[in-house]
Amino acid sequence: MQHLDDIERRPAMQIAESVTPPALPLLYLDEHMAVVDKPAGLLVHRSSLDAHEDDAALQRLRDQLGRPVWPVHRLDKGTSGVLVFALSAEVAGLLGRTLAERESRKRYIALVRGWPADAQGLVDHALARDPELPSRGQVLLEAQTEWRCLRRLALPLQTDARFPVTRLALLECQPVQGRRHQIRRHLKHMAHPIIGDANHGKGPLNRALAAYLGLQRLWLHAQTLEIRHPLTGTTLEFVARPGPEWARWMEEG
Repeated sequence: MQHLDDIERRPAMQIAESVTPPALPLLYLDEHMAVVDKPAGLLVHRSSLDAHEDDAALQRLRDQLGRPVWPVHRLDKGTSGVLVFALSAEVAGLLGRTLAERESRKRYIALVRGWPADAQGLVDHALARDPELPSRGQVLLEAQTEWRCLRRLALPLQTDARFPVTRLALLECQPVQGRRHQIRRHLKHMAHPIIGDANHGKGPLNRALAAYLGLQRLWLHAQTLEIRHPLTGTTLEFVARPGPEWARWMEEG
């Protein structure tokens, strides 16, 4: 015979099991480091800036592997793609230095407002260290981002009185440094802000496109990362394929 307490507890237990966060897709794992494909909307680690959010990639991966993990770089909450963790504090320091010394190469894709006049280019524009504070009074840090236009697109949606359609472009971006919000700020500097960027983009356009697409997200994806292994020195390349929501922007024709 079942005990009444067991029967009463079962629904709560089932609810708890149903909201267990899914495992992160592993792109690489050895005894020193782990590389995952972070989904859009997930914090890298818990932050006082987003205090109501308990879910984070660090906690998910720690529980998934059953051991402590250390993030060695960051992706914004809204950005998806390649994210590297160290499996010890020592390796975290080594990987951090590799990234700081520009011994890595990153490639992102971004969906932006408008059509760039050129097929490719370089944004060379110094950035304040903290994008959350006014730039005036802050030391400006060297920052360059290479970019090239992969596709020009037009949606049958009027969001600007000058055009009967909404012009968008799919760009590939390679930041030389890793300044906070570097790609987002550099694309805003180009007057081609990323779609869905609440801080550096255009609110009315973001809302109109989110309603049209039935999806609200920051359209920025960390697609590849090339880095030296911190112990062996071997060059590794990690690739996170864009999610299915990107298919409409990447299809030819």
